[in-house]
Amino acid sequence: MLLLVAIVLLLALSSPWNVVGFAVALVGFCGELGFWHRKVRGRPEAVGPHTLIGEVGTVLTSCRPDGQVQVLGTIWAARCEAGADQGDSVKVVGRRRLTLIVEPDDADAR
Repeated sequence: MLLLVAIVLLLALSSPWNVVGFAVALVGFCGELGFWHRKVRGRPEAVGPHTLIGEVGTVLTSCRPDGQVQVLGTIWAARCEAGADQGDSVKVVGRRRLTLIVEPDDADAR
């Protein structure tokens, strides 16, 4: 964000203040870059099907017991022992390899 501010200051202010503003904003940008690098360094990436456990999705093809669901905008193979029809809401309770284990969502029954 501060890099954008630096460029705007360089173009908007009159000389010599444009160079001073650009330099100050550029130093701030370097500080911001260092801060975020330090903040996220060493943090494990949160990706993959295990991060979907607990999320609610929509059944695309009937799960009796196998079908497809859409969770967070991504389509996954799913297995629902209780059975779920197209359009039903389901909750992800586990996974087996790349197949999500789902159950009908309790909030949907209300």
